[in-house]
Amino acid sequence: MAKKSKKQGGSGDSTIALNKKARHDYFIEERYEAGIALEGWEVKSLREGRVQLKESYVVIKDAEAFLLGAHISPLATASTHIHPNPTRTRKLLMHRRELNKLIGLVERKGFTLVPTAMYWKRGRAKLEIGLAKGKKQHDKRTTEKERDWKRDKQRILKHG
Repeated sequence: MAKKSKKQGGSGDSTIALNKKARHDYFIEERYEAGIALEGWEVKSLREGRVQLKESYVVIKDAEAFLLGAHISPLATASTHIHPNPTRTRKLLMHRRELNKLIGLVERKGFTLVPTAMYWKRGRAKLEIGLAKGKKQHDKRTTEKERDWKRDKQRILKHG
């Protein structure tokens, strides 16, 4: 199979899923990229965009990172001979240096790890993890007011 040139198509990097709830519920301080250990049927489902990150989170156990609560819906045609588990725990692939830094921040400073986006990068599925602190209710209201004001300001400037 011939490689795609840049003229024929895109670079192949595209977003699979976003976790908009993470931005609403958390202050995201830093972002990290991690690979995901997937099974064959999961890759096919990701190509169809059948993934949901809304209730998912990342835990670190035994110096390894795992994605919990992400729901990857199996395709009826792709997984006929196995019994897929849509919400199974998936191992995240990260460099040891990054993991050690995250372990220190999560255990000592009270940060949380939340997945913010899933995307393709050079044909491989990647997960963007946000190092986050939880928002209080009044913080959520303030953020919402600021977003509304920016939207109104743009509308006023546009229409004069």
